[in-house]
Amino acid sequence: MTIPTDISYTWVNNDRGVDALVQRAQKSDFYFLDTEFHREKTYFPQLALVQICVDDEIYLVDPFEVSLGLLSDLFRLDRTCVLHAAQQDLDVLAQTVGEIPARIFDTQLSAGFLGYSQPALSSLVNSFLRISLPKGDRLSDWLRRPLTRDQLTYAASDVAYLPELFRLISHQLNERGRMQWATEACEELRTRPTGPAASEDAWLKVKDVRTLKGRSRWIARHVAMWREERAMQLNIPPRHVLSDIAILGIAQKAPRSLEELSKCRGVDQRHLGGIHGEALLSAVTSGIHSSQGSDLSFPTNDNDDVDKSMRSAVTLVSAWIAELARQSSLDVGLLATRRDIVELLSGAPTARLSQGWRAEIVGRDITDLVSGKKALTFLGPDGGGGLQLVEVAIEPK
Repeated sequence: MTIPTDISYTWVNNDRGVDALVQRAQKSDFYFLDTEFHREKTYFPQLALVQICVDDEIYLVDPFEVSLGLLSDLFRLDRTCVLHAAQQDLDVLAQTVGEIPARIFDTQLSAGFLGYSQPALSSLVNSFLRISLPKGDRLSDWLRRPLTRDQLTYAASDVAYLPELFRLISHQLNERGRMQWATEACEELRTRPTGPAASEDAWLKVKDVRTLKGRSRWIARHVAMWREERAMQLNIPPRHVLSDIAILGIAQKAPRSLEELSKCRGVDQRHLGGIHGEALLSAVTSGIHSSQGSDLSFPTNDNDDVDKSMRSAVTLVSAWIAELARQSSLDVGLLATRRDIVELLSGAPTARLSQGWRAEIVGRDITDLVSGKKALTFLGPDGGGGLQLVEVAIEPK
């Protein structure tokens, strides 16, 4: 596809325009998508703009003027939706449209199979196309109307170069025999759970919560759970309901009355009146009851999840994977995290390294290494340095 020099676009602010967009996409194998959204003042992301490119036509869809449900027709098509750094886009689409594309190709994720480490779109466009994307309006207010010419140009540029970028990345993946790996990784990303985490785990995001002990942890968990659910109901950030310092103060003091609650650091009058005060005291009571005869632990780290005898193996395997990634031009973070290694060595049935493309690249070799079928050897300076996996010769009995 010819790389556009002057970016043009169609502003879509009615349902007829969305229908026309979907009909055009039906005739193409691919479409290219990006979103602009805000979440600073709300709990759920506010979709502000949807940018879609089909063939050489760019559509800027105003979500305030169209029926977003109509985009479901686009997402249900058996077509590949190409995005860059898709996770947040998928989250906001699932929340606002109620649907995500049936098949995706993430250029950021796929570039990891070519040695790039979570590159920004501007970095990839510059590397592959030698074009510098505009930067000025990335952090501007996308909720305001009308949008400025600079904003519209910036938004259009986010999808204008995706077709050529997709073509070049796909070509290199096919040349290296890695397209199937990228396809599996993109589907793994597409099928990840979207939306907020469980409210029961909200306490883990409270700053300095690890300073709490015993009963205080349980109280913090229940108060943070109430804050999270209240924030969802009001669609405001959790910190606007109750500050982190207030959760810590309540957890430490364990107030049993409104008077005691009022003396907790971070609690002000708005937390005492109406249903708030009683709800907070109820959360405290629930935390106290939960703490009786039960300890609340923080999630274990990677070192705690593996037997002490295997910790040296984790370190060795990590070093080998880093070397393999370097030699193979793979993003090491994409290939395997430390937790991935721990889960495989611990025998977790859902270990990512035991499945799909990761098993093909490293998982089976790690299993052979631990079982003694293979070994790691260090290549000296004459051999280029680094670690190399070798077969172990088994002596006949």
